[in-house]
Amino acid sequence: MTEEEKRNQAWIGDAVLALYARKWILQQAAIGPKERAEGFIRMTSNKFLSAIGEPTAMEAEIGQVYENDGLEAAFTHIEEKFVPLFKKQQAKAKQPGSYRTKKGRKAYPSLRQS
Repeated sequence: MTEEEKRNQAWIGDAVLALYARKWILQQAAIGPKERAEGFIRMTSNKFLSAIGEPTAMEAEIGQVYENDGLEAAFTHIEEKFVPLFKKQQAKAKQPGSYRTKKGRKAYPSLRQS
């Protein structure tokens, strides 16, 4: 895959991730209306994606799944690969003494992994 193809796939993957993130956030009772934008930004940020891999490559991966297998398959891919880390990061941010909570970042206690 050329760099241009990768970026094109990433552009599509970014849109699919954004749609997934918005739908997922709306389903989370622990994320109130005032916290939605912040949660969306965290879930779709390059900083979050870089915890898994190179951000453009991660978005391109989502884009490829979408292009090859459709929206539901892309959502399943995100659910399996990205959401567990997001939940883990939020649970960790909620722990006492975390610098994240001291800077005003909110974590969602009900998102802890079981």
